Amino acid sequence: MKKIFLALVGMVLAFSASAAQFSSGNQFVTLDKPVSGEPQVLEFFSFYCPHCYQFEKIYHISDTIKKNLPQGTKVTKYHVEFLGPLGKEMTQAWAVALALGVEDKVAPLMFDAVQKTQVVQTADDIKKVFIQAGVTSEEYDSAWNSFVVKSLVVQQEKAAADMGLQGVPSIFVNGKYMVKNDGLDMSSMDIYSKQYSDVVNFLLTQK
Repeated sequence: MKKIFLALVGMVLAFSASAAQFSSGNQFVTLDKPVSGEPQVLEFFSFYCPHCYQFEKIYHISDTIKKNLPQGTKVTKYHVEFLGPLGKEMTQAWAVALALGVEDKVAPLMFDAVQKTQVVQTADDIKKVFIQAGVTSEEYDSAWNSFVVKSLVVQQEKAAADMGLQGVPSIFVNGKYMVKNDGLDMSSMDIYSKQYSDVVNFLLTQK
């Protein structure tokens, strides 16, 4: 029993020591104008962004954050339209993915189709990726023209504007803080993704 207690104390002290190293301007930025009503953890990305590809497929930042979040906390991902020749179409397509609940199926396929094989050249090519992910042509077309998807497009655009988004990938917490991608330990992929997750969890506790 004593060993278990000491182990728990050690874990608490280790987290406290780690959290003490996180400060505004270093590992994160405190927004000048906090935005109320935004998701607790909000990630902005683009399928055209090479760093977003690394973020998702190499460093597995989103997956690591999700695994370590307090129960009931959700990561919301919004696509931005200011990158790539089909930026607007991609943002609407991501709204379709959100509406249909197929984000986790579509994202890896779309990243590979855009960044790796570069087979996405038209709006129809975007649809083909969704079909590859298991969405029927009818489901895609119906969602594409729906009020829900149009609302989600506006929601993504508004959130980016309200946050004063400058680039991607970017993760915001509680509408008050943005994690500094270059403020973390990049000595290894595992350390970087773990510290990213630690910073997000730390910021969730800040008022």
